[in-house]
Amino acid sequence: MSLNRIAVVMSKNIRIKDIAKLAGVSVGTVDRVIHKRGQVAPEAYNKVREILEKTGYKPNLIASTLGSNKKYRIAALIPNPEQDEYWQLSNEGVEQAITEWDQYGVKVEMQYFDLYSPDSFSTVSQQVLQSTPDGIITAPLFYDEAKQFFNSCQRANIPYVVFNNNVPDANPITFIGQDLYDSGRVAAELLQINRNESGTYVILHVYDDIHSSIHLSQKEKGFRDYFEELNDKKYNVISLDLNTSHEPTLEKDLREILAKNELKGILVTTSRGASIVSSMLMKLGKNDIRLVAYDLLKENKNYLKKGIIDFLINQNSKRQAFLGIGQLANHLLFHKKIPASYLFPLEIISRQNLASYLQAASH
Repeated sequence: MSLNRIAVVMSKNIRIKDIAKLAGVSVGTVDRVIHKRGQVAPEAYNKVREILEKTGYKPNLIASTLGSNKKYRIAALIPNPEQDEYWQLSNEGVEQAITEWDQYGVKVEMQYFDLYSPDSFSTVSQQVLQSTPDGIITAPLFYDEAKQFFNSCQRANIPYVVFNNNVPDANPITFIGQDLYDSGRVAAELLQINRNESGTYVILHVYDDIHSSIHLSQKEKGFRDYFEELNDKKYNVISLDLNTSHEPTLEKDLREILAKNELKGILVTTSRGASIVSSMLMKLGKNDIRLVAYDLLKENKNYLKKGIIDFLINQNSKRQAFLGIGQLANHLLFHKKIPASYLFPLEIISRQNLASYLQAASH
């Protein structure tokens, strides 16, 4: 093997048969070395590796995938998009990913569970396991049920990606989403900043139960820790679950909260709940009560424009789902090393930057 021969090969498109010729081995041997499969004699292996390094050969993974008959099935286990606009956006992200990855032989199958039912998650997750997909992406809203599901995935050797919120010790191949603890801290700061007078700050979990929803508990922990670290007893923090679907009861509870004279700020942790609280603030008069909520849902954007909501922390659920499937597809198709987490920035949207943000393509 001479340097001139290698230089000639490097001046054109390098093919596997060129590598084989330079190394003095068969094409099959080169293929086994590149893809790390089958047995190769040490001498032949070393020759092939030497040529690969000197020529800078990189296998065309996309071409090899398109030329393969291998198909991959990914199960997308997400809340029913008909129940909540936030999860409708996630569903759109999955649909966008379906279009993106179909050409590579990746089929994504939707599986929906009831947003408010841990039992529904357990039932549908078992159906997903029985279908034996090559990979799974899910939003694990219910702690105990999710833990059991992930243990089953590990026993079945099925790789999985989680998005929106993570579960301690879940061990997915990657997590896609925001740091929810930091999210709660940022929300608290937005409510309290430039307000040194004493007062009450309320964190509301509307239409959801913090005791079974780990994403809410992480937001609340960050919220509480922020005020505790101020080391000032003049700030009173209250947490309330308003997870009833009975509208008159919900309105009664909200009226009692808003009647507090010392109330300075409210964080609503659920996207859907923001519009309910905003409508009550409009009815009763906002009275300088600062309101922070989540996500660019239609009604939330309207209340932001009206000045009822002061800040929205956008979680970008559509892009979370889209990127989650992309990471899983890359893992299955190309055996790419996937980062343990893909954290989104905490995007703070106000009336001042709403229009420019909506014009951007990244969301």
